[in-house]
Amino acid sequence: MSAPLFLVDELPAADTGTLAGPEGHHAATVQRLKAGERLVLADGCGGTAYAEVLAVGKGSVEFRVKDRQFVPAHDPRLTVVQGIAKGDRGELAVQAMTEIGVDEIVPWAASRSVAQWRGDRGVRARDKWVSTAREAAKQARRPWLPVVGGDPDCATREVAARLGGAAAAFVLHEEATDRLTTAPLPASGEIMLAVGPEGGISDHERDAFVAAGATVVRLGSEVLRTSTAGVAALSVLSARLDRW
Repeated sequence: MSAPLFLVDELPAADTGTLAGPEGHHAATVQRLKAGERLVLADGCGGTAYAEVLAVGKGSVEFRVKDRQFVPAHDPRLTVVQGIAKGDRGELAVQAMTEIGVDEIVPWAASRSVAQWRGDRGVRARDKWVSTAREAAKQARRPWLPVVGGDPDCATREVAARLGGAAAAFVLHEEATDRLTTAPLPASGEIMLAVGPEGGISDHERDAFVAAGATVVRLGSEVLRTSTAGVAALSVLSARLDRW
């Protein structure tokens, strides 16, 4: 089994150190690491420190760094505009897309989104996506944390502007004739995917995205849920871009 990964604000500058706080508690109490076992510290920005446990205290772990590495960010970069969904479907999408390797997730207040993120509720909902992405990144042993959009939600006109500035932009739609498996991909830059909420993408939204330069594509003959469509599309792109 691979060594567990713990996220820290900064990687240790010295060869020895102590992992404390919530991550130290998780390592000592939940993971129950023991002296001699391995762990990985990551700063979420590509930097990693591979370490060996020296001793375990109450809610903390002392370690010795054995190796340091930096993993460059992926290029092309993969961004998913995810329509806000009701219940836990949005969080399920965030979790799975993070494990797949998404680089950025933009919450989108689509016209057919049942759930509405407004005011403090929107901030709390977005924070939950951030927390979900963080835990999924640790599970996947990712050196890079995905970015979760800065605004609690993003309007369609803002999404269209983002799609228009991407190296390639795709809108997942069940009625499309072009397929993501054969669509041309750029060698560099940002590749963006737009995924609708439970009710799908409206004609107005689709037309606005196409006018901005996006291509409407489909994955297959099946109609996927909002919580799985982005995951399936990222899997296709990961294979085509040799990430997998």
